[in-house]
Amino acid sequence: MPGGGLVATADTARIEAPVTAKAYFMCAFAAFGGIFFGYDSGYINGVMGMTYFIQLQTGLDPATTPHDQFILPSWKKSLITSILSAGTFFGAIIAGDLADFYGRRTTIILGCIVFIIGVILQTASSALGLLVAGRLVAGFGVGFVSAIIILYMSEVAPRKVRGAIVSGYQFCITIGILLASCVDYGTQDRKDTGSYRIPIAIQMLWALMLATGLLLLPESPRYFVKRGKLDKAAEVLGRLRGQPRESDYIQQELAEIVANHEYELSVIPQGSYFNSWANCFKGGLLRPSSNLRRTILGTSLQMMQQWTGINFIFYFGTTFFEDLHTISNPFLISLVTTLVNVCSTPIAFWTIERFGRRPLLIWGALGMLVCEFIVAIIGVTDGQNPAAVKAMIAFICIYIFFFASTWGPGAWVVIGEIFPLPIRSRGVALSTASNWLWNCIITVITPYMVGPDKANLGPRVFFIWGSLCTVCFVYAYILIPETKGLSLEQVDRMLEETNARNSSKWVPHTTFAAQMGLTEKGTLAPEIVEDVEQK
Repeated sequence: MPGGGLVATADTARIEAPVTAKAYFMCAFAAFGGIFFGYDSGYINGVMGMTYFIQLQTGLDPATTPHDQFILPSWKKSLITSILSAGTFFGAIIAGDLADFYGRRTTIILGCIVFIIGVILQTASSALGLLVAGRLVAGFGVGFVSAIIILYMSEVAPRKVRGAIVSGYQFCITIGILLASCVDYGTQDRKDTGSYRIPIAIQMLWALMLATGLLLLPESPRYFVKRGKLDKAAEVLGRLRGQPRESDYIQQELAEIVANHEYELSVIPQGSYFNSWANCFKGGLLRPSSNLRRTILGTSLQMMQQWTGINFIFYFGTTFFEDLHTISNPFLISLVTTLVNVCSTPIAFWTIERFGRRPLLIWGALGMLVCEFIVAIIGVTDGQNPAAVKAMIAFICIYIFFFASTWGPGAWVVIGEIFPLPIRSRGVALSTASNWLWNCIITVITPYMVGPDKANLGPRVFFIWGSLCTVCFVYAYILIPETKGLSLEQVDRMLEETNARNSSKWVPHTTFAAQMGLTEKGTLAPEIVEDVEQK
């Protein structure tokens, strides 16, 4: 850094610059990426229940086929739904490399382009093959975006509202699901290919809006630190914080990022390409701050989010309600559950910063498991009674409320905070890939679990989801640390010095800049700056 060194501080309260309203909006815009992720996940639920689509894919005549037999075969539901998740799994892993090589913002824009190609293929489809191929390609694009948008937001957001801003991503997912339900509801009765092509084609709009907006936003300053470009890091940090790049606030925040990066490199040095991936799995399993422990925490947390069973409702809710044969308009019920999801998520904007990540995940899991067991018990005891079905739907809505206000945003917030800079892009990518792997597994097996032509579990499937939510409750209590109000660098320190159950009591007591070396002039030791720039 030219100009006499990088101003640093030992004061833990001055490691982040004050933020303007403009800077908040810049950080929050990236959450828009959740809309096309949510829309893409949600539209297929309604499409697979549309009369024209079922007729097109099966050749069945709705006029002569009994109602309970006029459905997509379980294997087609499984393939159409799960192939997106398969593509997203691989896309998320690839994105970890691209984000380090070309930048967070560039990777997200590339994901939008790949996604649009996939949507064009789906829109053009009339047979199963092209539809599946399009969803596979679109999955790669969603994988790029879903992994790196969390990384980008976590790295640019101010620490005091980072949880709320990242929660905005989950809120946009719910908005996307709601928009998909509305479009499906509006096209369900069309007797031409527009019934499914309109919901598919609209997705391109969200990708174009996100890519265009990101062209106007800065790259992550932590990416530039990782690449040794400290001048550019100072410039974009100034834009994000609404401060001159020469101000002490910007210099001190940058100094802390640089010092932390140098510290992490001293603990586990970087090497070859393969060694950089291997670093995600180094360290002892019993040490909470080890890279291995963090990777397991991130990947298992995303696995647990899928284990809650929420995507059973949003992927298969329409067809599940149809199979109950007691509901006249399953599309409308699906729309209601989606609306509950949307209205509940903003609660997390406040609670995740007021009460923290850990309490939300613990109490959220408890609320979900209670609701799911109640739904299962009602379903197996009086499931053919319309009044009992209404009670089931009510408790499903309460269950969605608990998920949307806790585990929905909370899991994404935590994985963006727990990884050190040298492995952050790959750690978040692996965690997101875990989400999509389990998403894929669940979407493959669920039609076979509940399909009338297969296991036909019906409401009994909620015993499985309730049991898995019980595991989530125990997991959150034992393993989830509290990261509220800490900078990403302070989270590193907290994980080194305490365990998950005591993490909420931890208070920052020094800075990485002070630990790594301050000069008498109050600047970061020049050899540290030089070392980071060279690496």
